[in-house]
Amino acid sequence: MRSFSSYLRIIVIVALVFGAAEYFIDSGDKPAFIEHPEVLLFLLVFTIILVAVEAVLSALRRLTQILMTEEQRETEKAREVWYRVWMRKLTGSKPMEEEGEILLDHNYDGIRELDNSLPPWWIYGFYLTIVFAVVYIIRFEMFGGPGQEEEYRAEVARAEEAIAKYRETAKDLVDANTVTLLTETKDLEGGKNIFQTNCVACHMADGGGGIGPNLTDPYWILGGGIKNVFHTISEGGRSGKGMIAWKQSLSPREIQEVASYVLSLQGTSPVNPKEPEGDIPEEKEE
Repeated sequence: MRSFSSYLRIIVIVALVFGAAEYFIDSGDKPAFIEHPEVLLFLLVFTIILVAVEAVLSALRRLTQILMTEEQRETEKAREVWYRVWMRKLTGSKPMEEEGEILLDHNYDGIRELDNSLPPWWIYGFYLTIVFAVVYIIRFEMFGGPGQEEEYRAEVARAEEAIAKYRETAKDLVDANTVTLLTETKDLEGGKNIFQTNCVACHMADGGGGIGPNLTDPYWILGGGIKNVFHTISEGGRSGKGMIAWKQSLSPREIQEVASYVLSLQGTSPVNPKEPEGDIPEEKEE
């Protein structure tokens, strides 16, 4: 029986491996071992190895039984008894030879009923739920512990704080809705370098305008303020306005820097300013 069950396990393992091969290898309408003969070869080798290992283990078990002394057999038997004793303590069951002590008089077509007690693990688990309920009532009903709504709000506050800290280091997460105006000298210098490299052909080095509009006056074609300028640089101008989208060439952080630099040009005096274009925004964006 042991040998049969061992080889049955091998058959199940091989079937599972074969099924996994069919699942993970895309072979169209044909089985995987037809489209990929190496899969069938692997299964054959794998099966042979499993059979060989099982045969060696069975031989070692038989050899161990033959070489085992009587004292070792008694020790092995005692271990089994120890294990069964602990299982009986855990489940509260009686061995089959002692079931006559708890046999009831009920007889249902030859089926007799045992008066088994509830398993100790179940009883102690039930007692534990009672203790938990008492502690819960005292903690939350008598001493005003935080309810679900308060815990939810606290978790949300901690999550928002963690997100804010993360965004401080993950600067490229900025977008047109979350962008803020940069005023640090280092950030504006970075924006100036980007402007000098990419924008002077249309807006001139001093922002006075050429092909593109004057960036030093209060008039804006596509809206002023850091959010609008960021969006314009990122997504480009509307059809016919000529402004290309820079989101493929510049990172969000770089767009934020150059947008902040463009706004720092407001009120400066370019050498040859272009005539105003667009409108003055009714409300100044913060």
